[in-house]
Amino acid sequence: MTLEQLRIFLVVAQREHVTRGAEALGMTQSAVSGAIAVLEREFGTRLFHRVGRGIVLTEGGRLLATEAAGVLARAESAVLAMREFTGLARGRLEVMASQTIAGHLLPVRLVAFHRAYPGVALAVSVGNSAQVIEAILQGRIELGFIEGPRDDVAEPNLAAELIATDPLMMIVSPAHPWASREGLSADDLAAGQWVVREDGSGTRAVFFRALESLGVARERVDIVIELPSNEAIMAATVAGAGPTIVSALVCQSEIAAGRVVRVPVNLPPRAFFAVQHVDRYRSRAVAAFLGVLRGWEAGREESSFFEKNEAKKLS
Repeated sequence: MTLEQLRIFLVVAQREHVTRGAEALGMTQSAVSGAIAVLEREFGTRLFHRVGRGIVLTEGGRLLATEAAGVLARAESAVLAMREFTGLARGRLEVMASQTIAGHLLPVRLVAFHRAYPGVALAVSVGNSAQVIEAILQGRIELGFIEGPRDDVAEPNLAAELIATDPLMMIVSPAHPWASREGLSADDLAAGQWVVREDGSGTRAVFFRALESLGVARERVDIVIELPSNEAIMAATVAGAGPTIVSALVCQSEIAAGRVVRVPVNLPPRAFFAVQHVDRYRSRAVAAFLGVLRGWEAGREESSFFEKNEAKKLS
């Protein structure tokens, strides 16, 4: 049984005549009769009674007509849904992002995307950069967003695109001795007792790279508290636990309120990347969302996302 055979059967049943059904379908009478004969052989029962020059449904035919109408309606609904989805009238976009990106970079972009494509539902889950990469490689998420040095996203099965750069800030509580300092040496930084994110976090990886850029090797860093979120890091720093390095997006409101103080050191910016499995098909929803993100990064040189020839290297 095929959808086409059911369609032929219903047209003939509605017109109660094989010839008129064939004319409506633009088919030969023999082809229509053949399709109905196939259905009758498959189900082992007659579908029509011949009455005079016309035909009427048998009891089995009436049952099949009811079921066939439902099947064809669902098939048509599926076709319509897919057409609407490929035109981004309907659908669902699921992404996973690191905390900084999910909490500070994505929300306004998600609003912009929703306004442009109101029929596409959006869902964002949160994990550190290592968890996002794992979800992408396992195929659980189509699109992810991570933060960190380029070397940390050099996994050969990841395609990556730089979507933004993020200024970093070293901050302390107003009561900390560094709050009034105009500069710090590498020895000063090595003597600090630091608050950092958990292992696997992009913020943690950038933290060590930032200190290395200031002449402090990783083994010299004295970590006294490790915490699993940006909010926890900020709360500990406000409470006077020690210095930390975080995104400007994370700490700007606390600086403005006077609850933390920026330490005047020059730190290299970190990168935010969109990542996808190198072999995964890029849906129109993903392409459209990346277009929205690029639109927010005026002046940044755009790169083609997930091109097969560039998928295994980061430009």
